[in-house]
Amino acid sequence: MGEETGLFPVVDIQIPEENEEEYDREYKPSPAWDLEKGDFVRDAVNRIVMNDGQEAYRIWCVKAVSTARYSCASYSNDIGSEIDDALKENDENAVELAIERTIKETLAANPRTETVEGFSFMWQGDSVKVSFLVRGIEWEQFPLAIVIKADGR
Repeated sequence: MGEETGLFPVVDIQIPEENEEEYDREYKPSPAWDLEKGDFVRDAVNRIVMNDGQEAYRIWCVKAVSTARYSCASYSNDIGSEIDDALKENDENAVELAIERTIKETLAANPRTETVEGFSFMWQGDSVKVSFLVRGIEWEQFPLAIVIKADGR
């Protein structure tokens, strides 16, 4: 405990250094999530099923792009995308470029992401299906597809 110089004591606190770079690059298992239902996957006796680390990363990619940044107080400001802003562009080509940039930035927040590329867009009315390839560190590329509606969800 440090010196007391006034009404309140002064305490020296040592903050341990964290080596997050190595730890955060590992694929960690997590509870399985059903993207269609928006709920955890359960087995026959209602226990939550676990995903391996790579499937958990794949689910994280979809959820990170589908979640609006700053909309969930439990997430850091690095998590989520700004798809709504991308949809405000003037023409279809500009919207596509903004969506591509936004998705790349969103997934780059995770140290497991190596590349995001190969974007293609399929427009249907006010919705667009965005397909792209993601490569995680020490893992093959895998395809993802996300449908974005005009309201951003």
